[in-house]
Amino acid sequence: MSKMPDAVWLNVSSSLKRLHQPLLQYLAQTKQVASWEYRPSLDEVSSVEGAVTLLHDYLKQHNRPIHLMGHSTGGAIALAYARLYPHRVASLSILGVGAQPAITWHAHYYVLRKLFPCSREQILAQMTRSLLGHCPADLIKELVRWLAYDLDHSPLPHSLLSIAESPKAGVAMPLLVCGCRTDAIVDPSALTAWQELLKPGDRLWECPDGYHFFHYAYPTLVGQQIRAFWQALTFLEKAVSSP
Repeated sequence: MSKMPDAVWLNVSSSLKRLHQPLLQYLAQTKQVASWEYRPSLDEVSSVEGAVTLLHDYLKQHNRPIHLMGHSTGGAIALAYARLYPHRVASLSILGVGAQPAITWHAHYYVLRKLFPCSREQILAQMTRSLLGHCPADLIKELVRWLAYDLDHSPLPHSLLSIAESPKAGVAMPLLVCGCRTDAIVDPSALTAWQELLKPGDRLWECPDGYHFFHYAYPTLVGQQIRAFWQALTFLEKAVSSP
């Protein structure tokens, strides 16, 4: 029987999961890290509620709380799950998620489609700079293909007609919120809005650079923050349990 994971990373888009791999490889040096991927069947409607239900089916097999992690939509799903099943989550680490968690890059895409008479491919090509910074032309083409797939399969109900919203709230378990100063999607003001929702022991950290996928650009730097967060929790648990 395989060892139970210490932490679970949520992959909501199979096309973008390669951007998370450097961080997960770093974290796997000290923790047993599993990756859960959202894959609804062809007969299922893609939705946040459906993703949370499938995630619960997976996590309820584990006999202890898990450190839950996710970026962007994955972080929004992790946040929704943590609020619904707090006893299943030891801690929550979310990256690139604002205090209004439904405002992801997908929402920005639909706003741009309304404002500019451009094709989907043109808008996505422009957005690659906001998401990853300067990229070679051949990589931009590949990124556009990945983003288009994610756009079609995202469980968030954004569209040209409306941009979805989620309630602003904190969580019961320890929370780490990571953002980036150069992120145009979850900008510094959206990140700062978390301050009023944090409880003692929660952490808010900004990466100095790296755009929206800052954990891909700086996996070690981001990984060090997550490790330090986990280590602080372990130290606190030992201090509480010692006579």
